[in-house]
This record gives sequence, C-alpha cells and structure tokens, in this order.
Amino acid sequence: MAGFEYRVIPAPTRGQKVKGAKTADARFAHAIEAQLNEMAADGWQFHRAETLPSVERSGLTSTTTTYRSVLVFQRPIAQAAPAHTQPVTAPDDAPIGAADGANEHS
Repeated sequence: MAGFEYRVIPAPTRGQKVKGAKTADARFAHAIEAQLNEMAADGWQFHRAETLPSVERSGLTSTTTTYRSVLVFQRPIAQAAPAHTQPVTAPDDAPIGAADGANEHS
C-alpha cells in the first residue's frame, strides 16, 4: 500500500495585484490560487487548510500565542519498482568472457 508525504507551508496573508482583480477579496483569492497552482505543478495535491496556535517568546520572560494559517499538501510516496533483470548471455559466436566485458580494452 502506498503512503503519502506531506508539505506544510504558510498560507498567504496578503493579496497579489493582478489584472482584473478589483477587490481585496479577489486579490487574496488570486494569491491562494497562485500558491495552489505552484504546488500542483510540483506534484502536490491540496489536502486542507489549518489555523494552528504557535507559542512565541515575547520579551525576556513571557510568551504569547499567535495563530498561524497553513496550507497542507500531500502526494503519494513513489514506490521503487521491482527490478526485472535478465541474465546477461553472450551470443553463441562470442569469445569466452564477452558477456561480462572481460575482453574489452580501453
């Protein structure tokens, strides 16, 4: 059974300027679409979006919790195909050792 490998990247936080996108929502949607298409071109399939807490240092002794949005992608792990090897045989009229390259000279 084939397994999956995963890649998690930060979700875009700002829209991208693009011709025809007049609203902030349209620019933001384009930024996400561009990221999804870029990952798909590398063989990654969008799995889901998550918002997760991230505890970060704030000053010398305190911490704060910040929530981060990430995009999760997956793709099947490539399984190594079993090698089908054929035994190397020399033609009937070849000199002895020709099959293994013993008579070759550089």
